[in-house]
Amino acid sequence: MNILLIEDDIQICKVIQKYFSDQGTEVTAVTDGQSALRLAEKGIAEYSLVLLDIMLPGADGFTVCRTIRKNSDIPVVFITAKGREEDILRGYALGCDDYIVKPFLLSVLYAKCAALVKRTEQTDTVLACGAIRLDTKKLICCVNGQEVELTPKGFAILYYMMEHEGWVIARETLLNKVWGDDYFGIDRVVDNHVKRLRKALGSAGSQIHTVFGRGYKLTEK
Repeated sequence: MNILLIEDDIQICKVIQKYFSDQGTEVTAVTDGQSALRLAEKGIAEYSLVLLDIMLPGADGFTVCRTIRKNSDIPVVFITAKGREEDILRGYALGCDDYIVKPFLLSVLYAKCAALVKRTEQTDTVLACGAIRLDTKKLICCVNGQEVELTPKGFAILYYMMEHEGWVIARETLLNKVWGDDYFGIDRVVDNHVKRLRKALGSAGSQIHTVFGRGYKLTEK
């Protein structure tokens, strides 16, 4: 288990790192929101779980969580002093897996993290459709056994399509799922990303079908 801790309180970082290290778990600490965002945009595939504070310098934890969810399904646990109901509900709405209010017991925090990682590892992380294979944990896409490079948005679009193989997916749905509910741009931006996604997939790009007036559909052929 390899944990990414995003927390601006150095003392809390040291305490968590020491306790988790004693349990055989490595914890990498990041202490500001901007550095966390840069990591989140890369997909943070090398980590098993993210521990995330909300009140951070540079960018708050809600923003970081939203960015993580656009690129990865890694387990995210908020650890924060913000215990109001609206904050907790917002955290879950953004896709966190647990929300822990400070102060907390280190033993309980570790147990929750271990349980989440174990549950995630038991889940099938490889999706397949026709010639396309998508490893959602390693964030790798292969076509006919050959790895292809996708943008984070392209990966997220393909991930959603593969989870809903055979469904007709509206542009508005992809905007909400990939760009987030707070995106106010035009839905035609989806067309441009799908065009680039098809090109990146090469021969398998034809598996993404345009359903005129409705959206897109992914099939095996």
